[in-house]
Amino acid sequence: MAAGGAWDEQRSQRAHARRTALRDLKAVHRLADAAYRPYSCPGTAECCQLATTKREPWLWPVEWELLLEVSGGRVPPERADGGCPFLDAAGKRCTVYADRPYGCRTFFCQRFRGPGREPLEAVALLSERLERVAQALDPDCAGPQTLLSWHAGAREALEPPPPGDPRVPQ
Repeated sequence: MAAGGAWDEQRSQRAHARRTALRDLKAVHRLADAAYRPYSCPGTAECCQLATTKREPWLWPVEWELLLEVSGGRVPPERADGGCPFLDAAGKRCTVYADRPYGCRTFFCQRFRGPGREPLEAVALLSERLERVAQALDPDCAGPQTLLSWHAGAREALEPPPPGDPRVPQ
């Protein structure tokens, strides 16, 4: 096989693996939503105020890829209020709600109402499944990172380094 053909085959295999991982991730999301269906949330977006809560979701690389895909590759700017960068301008609604990360789907706060305690067994099993999905896409994956770590890395990659930065050839 010619070098170009081998490269095309590798690219095709990576694209297939990515589609499979995103499909499997969405299945995990559906199962998480089903586990939390008996519960209700007041929808205040207080949990999305990351600077205030000092808590943020941890995302596997496949979850970050999905967020970038559904946002059209656009990485939103940081919010002055310390909220999740994927909130709307008013800071009340998630702009990627249908594809929000697993950690957002399974966040359980004192405002939740429903039948007893959080579905911890389902969350643990789905967390393991999510890890397998991420590692199937990238066996060398180091693990999840916080949402704001992913965001900062993506924003840095978009911005040119300042003059005099040692990463810029002189």
